[in-house]
Amino acid sequence: MSLLKRVGKATVVALVAGTVGGAALLTAEAIMARRRSYAQPALGLNVRASIGADAAPPLRLVMLGDSAALGVGVDRVADTVGGQLAELLSNPVGGEPGRRVDLSSVGVSGSRSSDLATQVARALLGLRPDVAVILVGANDVIGLRSPGEAATHLGAAVRRLREAGVEVVVGTCPDMGAARAIAPPLRQIVGWLGRRIARAQIRAVHAAGGAIVDLGAETGPVFRADPATLCEDRYHPSADGYRVWAYALLPAVAHAAGVSPTLP
Repeated sequence: MSLLKRVGKATVVALVAGTVGGAALLTAEAIMARRRSYAQPALGLNVRASIGADAAPPLRLVMLGDSAALGVGVDRVADTVGGQLAELLSNPVGGEPGRRVDLSSVGVSGSRSSDLATQVARALLGLRPDVAVILVGANDVIGLRSPGEAATHLGAAVRRLREAGVEVVVGTCPDMGAARAIAPPLRQIVGWLGRRIARAQIRAVHAAGGAIVDLGAETGPVFRADPATLCEDRYHPSADGYRVWAYALLPAVAHAAGVSPTLP
């Protein structure tokens, strides 16, 4: 019995020490991740471009959300998710005519789902877009927002756009576990939190009448396997990474726009 007590005491001490040590490690990693130098917006707050033949039927495409919608990590509109989607949608397929894609972005780097209401209001000013693509969720994870709260804000934004006659495609929170700027085991934890956000987003978007693409599930393995999908800060996508996202989003966006997509 004395031996059992000593073993039990040693186990408790080890567990406490492990918990304290683990918490200290995670805190240190979080501080280091926060102090890292990250890519900054290079394209300004208002990305606008017209891609395709001037005489082609117009398609108004607007991007909403966080740094992914703005294209942080690249310095050309053509390399952003929106730019690559616009290029793919503008190309004629078979006997179909091409489209002139009028691309704009109201995304703001650092935005959370709670910031979408303001972006929706900006997107609906003037000529209404035909298709809206929303990329959001990463900052909800970093800010430790509850999945339910984040999804509620996202669902409200989708519903408001749909009521205005805009087709909506949402790309879920990406695979945060692929971000090499975050060291393990914190990387695994934010990856798990990202999946929780994504699952809540899927339910909310379906309920609000939008289409959704699970970017984490569809593109996460590519980002984990290929470091070139991230830009120099090892957090934001590179042009290659945005291309991976664009092709994942393309079928849903093309369907929403009523065109046949150009596929590789």
